[in-house]
Parts: sequence; structure tokens; C-alpha cells
Amino acid sequence: MAKRSKNKASGVIWLVALLCIVCLLYEPLARRMGVDTEKEGITALLDKLSERAAQRTDSLLTDTLAVQPAAEEGRAEAAKTSAVTPSASRKAPAAKVSSTTKMPTGEALLRPAPMKKGTPERILRRRGYITSYNSYTKLPNWVAWELNREKLVERESRTDKFLPDPDLPPAEAVTTDDYKRSGWDRGHMCPAGDNRWHWRAMQESFYMTNICPQNHNLNRGDWKELEEACRAWAQCEEGIYIVCGPVFYNQKHRTIGRDHVVTVPEAFFKVVLCLGQPRPKAIGFIFKNTSGNHPLDKYVNSVDEVERITGIDFFPALPDEVEREVEARRDPAQWGLAVSKGR
Repeated sequence: MAKRSKNKASGVIWLVALLCIVCLLYEPLARRMGVDTEKEGITALLDKLSERAAQRTDSLLTDTLAVQPAAEEGRAEAAKTSAVTPSASRKAPAAKVSSTTKMPTGEALLRPAPMKKGTPERILRRRGYITSYNSYTKLPNWVAWELNREKLVERESRTDKFLPDPDLPPAEAVTTDDYKRSGWDRGHMCPAGDNRWHWRAMQESFYMTNICPQNHNLNRGDWKELEEACRAWAQCEEGIYIVCGPVFYNQKHRTIGRDHVVTVPEAFFKVVLCLGQPRPKAIGFIFKNTSGNHPLDKYVNSVDEVERITGIDFFPALPDEVEREVEARRDPAQWGLAVSKGR
């Protein structure tokens, strides 16, 4: 009996100690995780901790997948090159898509294939998007998200508070100071306007891992026009899948930054996929990172052409016959974009 009482007392002491630890660490942890304790409380904090654990697990998995046998990668690259040659893609006959073809959804559909061997890649999941972060350029390799009518509901105001990514160590995490007096805008990849449906999605859209140095005129002009077009497409369709990011040409790159060396892209890409009826469709865009004012159709490319330029394999989870058809097409009119004269 005495032993049982002693064990019970010991258990109470441990419980009290645990409660004290939780009370002491609750607020610091909540701030670190970007959780609004007044709005969402401890449940949101536990969810965020679970997300962080999942991200780290995925990062390990990505690193493992990136180290492929050289022969296998060579075969994949050879097949890729032959598949995305512009002349071949324009001549390829359209494949018939069966109405019974099962389509992937969510992250399985959104996420591009792993980057080429040697390209740094760390997958980071956010409330409103997924990004592949490159520790060398200090920019995303790509940012991907799904946009639908539910996410077009405007519940939150734009915050304009750019934040270093809390998942990166200070030595690696770019800050807004790295852009000061650089002459470049802090250009969103996944736009704040696509994240007004949730306060955390809005906050995380301002993480610097979702930002690239962008020409001011492009950021406030044609790039913004495409963002607005995507929201219009998402409103009319059942939803669209978007992937965008920087493009680097084979040349010496400009850099900016006070405490971190941030590479300035020479261009940007965006690809959009819609699985709506009667047939799936996709479209690609390439924008030079310079001042310009052109109709959107001037930037249109097929997804195959964007893959050739970027070296990224988009929507690899699509059934082969669907991927071949939609990625080879280059049809602005299919998306309601008027074709300019002299195109």
C-alpha cells in the first residue's frame, strides 16, 4: 500500500512539472510557429508542430530521391529532351482522353518531379502553397498551389509584412533588409491575393522563400495582370493548379543582399493546369525580368516549352496520354486570351 501511494505521489509531481513546462513554453512556441494564440489556441499550435515534423520528414525523403543513379537520370533526361522539343510538340497528334481516366488531385498533382541532381531542393509546405527552396540562389526553385472558388473568398486584408522563413536558420533565411535599396521589388510567386481566405495563408505568403527580386514594372504590371487572369479562370472553372518560379539563363547572374547573397533571375515562368470539362487544358508563360507592357498572349508558351527552358518536369502525376496532349498545346484562345497581331 505504501509503495502504491508513493507511486501515485510521484505521478502527481511529474504531472505538475509537465504542466509548468507547457505553461512556460506555450507562448514562445506559439510565436515561433506563427500561431495566433487568441484566435486558435493550443490546438493550432499542436497542428503547426505536426506540420513542421511532416516537413522535416519530407525534406529527408526529397534528399534521398534526389540522389538517383546517374544512368537512370540520364535516361530520364534523354526522354525528357525528346518529349519537349518545340517542333516535335507542335506536330504531335492530340491524344484522346478517356472520360474514365482517373486524375490525381492535391499535392500529388501539383508537385513537379524532383529537381535535377546537384540542384539544392528543400520542400516546404505552407497553408496556401508548397515550395521547393534553393539554398544556393536563396530563392524558390518553384512554388505550387491550387486555386479554386473557396480560396477566392476574401476574409483577410493584405498584411505587407515580409518575414524571414522560420524553417530556415538565421544564416540562411533572407530578410527584407536584403532587398533594401537594391532597385528590385519583393515579387510574390504565390500572390497575397490568392491567400485572403485564411489569416495564416496570408501571413505565410509573405515568407521570403515565396519572394524573388522582380522588376518593378513587371511586378506591378504584366505579372499582376496574369495573377488576376488566374483568379478569373479559377472562378469560372472548377479550380486550377499553378506552378511558377524564377528562370536562370546560362550566364553570370546579378545578386543583391546585405547579409545574404540573393540571385536575381533573368526571367520568370508560370504554368497553369485545369482539369475541367470537357477536356483538361494547360498553358505556360515566360516573362523576362524587365520592364514591359504587352498583352498576355505575347508571353504564352506550351508547358513543354516551359519545361525545356526551366528543366523542370511539371504535372508528372498526370496520366501519360493526358500529359502529352495538354503540355504540347499552345492555344491562348482556349483560355480567353485574344491573339495579338504579328504573333
